[in-house]
Amino acid sequence: MPSTRDIRRRIKSVKNTSQITKAMQMVAAAKMRKAQQSALSGRPYATLMNSVLAEVTEYKGDFTHPLMEVRPVGKVAVIVVSTDKGLCGALNSNLMREAAKFDKANTTYICAGRKGSQFIARTKRALAAEFTYKDAPLFSEARAISRFVRDLFTKGEVDRVDVLYTNFVSTLNQKPEVRTLLPVGEITALSADVSGDAAGEALTKSEIEYQFEPDPGTVFGALLPHYVNYLVYQFLLEAKASEHSSRMVAMKNATDNAKQLIKDMTLEYNKLRQANITRELLEITSAGMAMGT
Repeated sequence: MPSTRDIRRRIKSVKNTSQITKAMQMVAAAKMRKAQQSALSGRPYATLMNSVLAEVTEYKGDFTHPLMEVRPVGKVAVIVVSTDKGLCGALNSNLMREAAKFDKANTTYICAGRKGSQFIARTKRALAAEFTYKDAPLFSEARAISRFVRDLFTKGEVDRVDVLYTNFVSTLNQKPEVRTLLPVGEITALSADVSGDAAGEALTKSEIEYQFEPDPGTVFGALLPHYVNYLVYQFLLEAKASEHSSRMVAMKNATDNAKQLIKDMTLEYNKLRQANITRELLEITSAGMAMGT
């Protein structure tokens, strides 16, 4: 049975831990607001860009592009967008569970975030490259990832490129999802695709009439690489918003659990202290009766 000194030490230790988790919760909450704003503010631009691209596809005719080449799928590259740090609940474990579903023999991994690369190395899978990105992802970071996978695809080293990331739905809900990045197929509604509200639906021709110079094929060819770059950038924003949301919730739960543990140990300490006092009184009384006083 623990002594009162042991319980006091445990209470002090848990209080120190709760202070740390509380501080991490506040930091994650501040970063979460910025990350959520960045992810949500990027969706209207993605929707407008998709609308323009959907309009261009109506007039592109027989135009083809290397990024649109559909081949029999033999080798697959997967971009795994994970976190650099832990303490964010089940976010990374759920993501790695999805990553493990890909065929190990025919899949090459490109990791954005250290947790993903550590999992790939631990499970002895093929890692082609590892990239880092900041708390506020930069478009240049997404462009570097996009350029690398575009080179793999255009050189014929892989036949399809997928992106595995954590989709931000709400502060309490983030889910891992897989999106096909290359080859670029039918342009879909990205706003519905990345928000988690509904599956992407093909955009139809709008009532606005666009005029393209010099011609729709040239415009489409110039926009397509930027479209792929921005898709990767939006996925990074979604993943970062999910990370901070999950970490804030995890640290809040840890703080609440620490407070409950402190409450339980304080009750145990008081009971033990009261039992010790009662025992000492009984010993004093018994000694007095034995001495006839």
